[in-house]
Parts: sequence; C-alpha cells; structure tokens
Amino acid sequence: MARRVFFSFHFDNDFWRTQQIRNMGALEGQPLCTPNAWEEVKRKGKTAIEKWIADNMYGKSCVVVLVGSQTAARPWVKHEIVKAWNDGKGVVGVRVNKLLDRNSQTSVAGANPFDEITFGDSGRKLSSVVQLVTPTGTDSKSTYASIASGIEQWIEDAIAIRGRN
Repeated sequence: MARRVFFSFHFDNDFWRTQQIRNMGALEGQPLCTPNAWEEVKRKGKTAIEKWIADNMYGKSCVVVLVGSQTAARPWVKHEIVKAWNDGKGVVGVRVNKLLDRNSQTSVAGANPFDEITFGDSGRKLSSVVQLVTPTGTDSKSTYASIASGIEQWIEDAIAIRGRN
C-alpha cells in the first residue's frame, strides 16, 4: 500500500515538477490543488492557509519537500516543515530542479530549506538529521527515473529518522 504523504513545494515555480512526481503512482498525496484553488485559499488569508495545510497534512505519515531553486525562501514551505516535524511526521527533501517545468526548462539547485530551521533545545539545524536527496541523473529523464526508484525508500528512511529524534 502506498504511503500517504504531503507534498511541500514552491507552487509558482515547481507545480509542474510536482505533478510528475505525483503521477509516479508510488505515493498517495494530498488531493490536487489547482492554481485557481490555491489562489482562492490564499485570498482568504493566513488562517485559511494554515487550516488548508493542517487539513491536508492530517493522516499523512511523511512530508516530502520538493526542493527547487527558490523553495528554501518560501514562508509556507518553512511552516509546513516545522508543522510536520512538530507533529512527529517524517520529513525528507528531494531536489527537483533537474525535472522539466511546463516550458521544458530545468532550474538551478536551490538552498537546503532544512538549514533555515532549528529544533529542540540544542538549536541544532534540522538539516543535521533530515535528508535532502539529490537524485542521480544528468537530465530530466534520468532524474525522474532516480526519483521513481528511490522515493519510497527515502520516505521510509525519513519516518525512521523522525522516530529516533
């Protein structure tokens, strides 16, 4: 049975790339949020966005952060990471910059979003325990194949890591 996961990503830049991963069929993600639906949620304000995130994260065992060129700077991605960690969910990052976007373009690798977040009383960076996976491959097709063959294990590893921390 496929793991139930929540996908966290920079909507404007990486929606197309995210759909490629959703279509792999290995995971059961939250329902598709179209660009129009996301704009509707955003128009309702901060409380509505937080509720949407909480509702869609409910019942998921892991949050998969799909990391593109600007993901680390997105405030709602940071919120989703913190919420997932605080809720005891597995968290893993997967670089998606080599996948093609809707204009058939790749992107540059972005910063590690887990470097921006600390946890516990020690002030350790989340990046010290949470994996940011860089899929193998030099082009979109081979990167896609790397993600398809590895994502289920990366999620299982993330759940195990969270269980120990």
